[in-house]
Amino acid sequence: MQVVTDDRLQLFAEMEAKYEQRDVEYFVKLLDHPDYVVRTRATCILVDFGGEDKVPYIAKVLKNDENELVRHEAAFSLGQMCYSSAIQPLADATLNDPSMFVRHEAAIALGVVGSKDAKITLEKALNDPDKPVVESAIVALSNIQFMERLSKNEKFAKLTGG
Repeated sequence: MQVVTDDRLQLFAEMEAKYEQRDVEYFVKLLDHPDYVVRTRATCILVDFGGEDKVPYIAKVLKNDENELVRHEAAFSLGQMCYSSAIQPLADATLNDPSMFVRHEAAIALGVVGSKDAKITLEKALNDPDKPVVESAIVALSNIQFMERLSKNEKFAKLTGG
C-alpha cells in the first residue's frame, strides 16, 4: 500500500507552482510519472487548463495507463471537457477496457458529452456483462435523448448526464 510521502507532498508543492504558471508541458510529462496519484492529479489539472488540444493527452491516459483509477479519472475528465473529439476514445473504453469501473465511467461520460454519435456505442454497452455498465449506458442514452428532444438548457442537460 502506498501512503502519502514527503516526496509526494514536495512534488505537489512544485505542481502547485507550475499550475499557477499554467505550465502545460510540465503536466503532460507528469502523465508518465511512476506514481498513480501524481498521474491522476496531472490529468485533472490538464483538464482544468481547458482547451480541446488537451483531449489527445487525456485520451492517451484513458487508453494506456496501467492503473484503472487513473483511466477512470481520464474517462470522467473527457466527459467534463465535452468535446466531440473525446467521443471515439470514450467509445473505445466503453466497449473494450478490461475494467468494469472504467467502462462504466466512459459510458457515463459519453452521455455527458451528449452527442448522438455516441448512441451506437451505448446501445452495444447494453449487452455488457457487468450490470453497472449496462445501467450507465441507460443513463447516458436517456440523457442524449433528453438533450435531443426536450432540453432548453445545455448546462442542465450535461449535469443530469451522469
